[in-house]
Amino acid sequence: MDTMKYLYEMTGFCIGCYKGFSGETMNHKRRYGCGRVTALLTCILMSLCVWTAGAECGTIYADERADTVEEPRDLYAISACLMDAKSRRVLYEKNGTEHRANASTTKILTLIVTLERADLDDIVTVTERAARQPDVQLGMNAGEQYRLKDLCYSLMLESHNDTAVAIAEHVGGSVEGFAALMNEKAQELGCTDSHFITPNGLDDADETGIHGTTAVDLARIMSYCVEESPQREEFLNITRTPDYSFSDLSGKRSYSCYNHNAFLHMMDGALSGKTGFTGDAGYCYVGAVERDGRTFTVALLGCGWPNHKTYKWKDCQKLFSYGIDNYAYQTLQESSGTWEREVQGGAAGSGDPYDTAVVYLKEDAHEPITMLLRSDETLTREEKISDLSAAPILRGENAGEVCYYLERNDGTRELVYRADVYAANEIRAKNVAFYLRYLVQKLLT
Repeated sequence: MDTMKYLYEMTGFCIGCYKGFSGETMNHKRRYGCGRVTALLTCILMSLCVWTAGAECGTIYADERADTVEEPRDLYAISACLMDAKSRRVLYEKNGTEHRANASTTKILTLIVTLERADLDDIVTVTERAARQPDVQLGMNAGEQYRLKDLCYSLMLESHNDTAVAIAEHVGGSVEGFAALMNEKAQELGCTDSHFITPNGLDDADETGIHGTTAVDLARIMSYCVEESPQREEFLNITRTPDYSFSDLSGKRSYSCYNHNAFLHMMDGALSGKTGFTGDAGYCYVGAVERDGRTFTVALLGCGWPNHKTYKWKDCQKLFSYGIDNYAYQTLQESSGTWEREVQGGAAGSGDPYDTAVVYLKEDAHEPITMLLRSDETLTREEKISDLSAAPILRGENAGEVCYYLERNDGTRELVYRADVYAANEIRAKNVAFYLRYLVQKLLT
């Protein structure tokens, strides 16, 4: 602080010399030979010294503050979500729980329900309803037959609407029956704000509401498809195939399908994805990227209307890059805890009434807690152990819990795992029967 005071005083004197003040400044001028030019240079140098000294004395500048992570801004999409595919934890969302039409991104759910419920070698017969679906079409005619596997490629590579209905009628018995299977699967995955009516994602509504989902729910469905589904490998194989050719069962009609998911070639590690567009939904996209053992999913709804077809790719790159650059796996290394508690009035295992009874408490065994965290997030462990200090205590009796929290830099926390604590041994109470047994043993020994 003395240094700071000296610098301020010297600067003041030099300003006085420059302006020609009298009094103390004149003494300063005589002592240091401070002319107008010298005074001006001195003021500049002193100002720099004051600024530097201020920094050394504890002034905090922007680049010295604790690391803060800036979230994505200025997205084109009305609704967006970035998710950790393994845990299904939302890493970023914008209007993420807002229900919206989602167009052909619906077809990822159509495909996974089909893969999990049907045999790809099944033969599908095209109905009139399927054949009259609007563009985009494969162009099937009623009565024609196709292998289910071939239609799955038509569904995902070219997004054919007639194919989606043909698949739905085959797997679910009807479009309505298949919609029930879609909604059942969505609910099973925790999608609470979704309602599916059509297998192709065309705009529709019924007494329950409009066909649609949320960005969070859609990302959740994709996370399941690429990470957890028993048919994940088949799902990835179909959605990543660049081109595919097939014929109807008679061999009279041949088709070639090409993958229109351009994002597969835009970013290293792109796993899968599906585009979509309708008048109500706008441009939509759902996709997944894997990088260094981390898998992220992104869902975009209402990401522009014509002529803004490329907005979705810009948003995707921004969200995936944010996840890749800022999230890494962290592990809380503590093993399952153990504790000892003395029990009043409890019978020790030795049978001696003068020995202290001890109950051993254990945390339920589990793997170390590992999560994909941002640099400004941490995992913490909090023990909440009951006061089991009085007998009797039963083996396996609940004795509290251990909670694992995700701590954020804004002071909020989220419970991510909870483990029960239980008594590992039984402690009986010292009653009349206990003392009688002790006396008998003493007499006999």
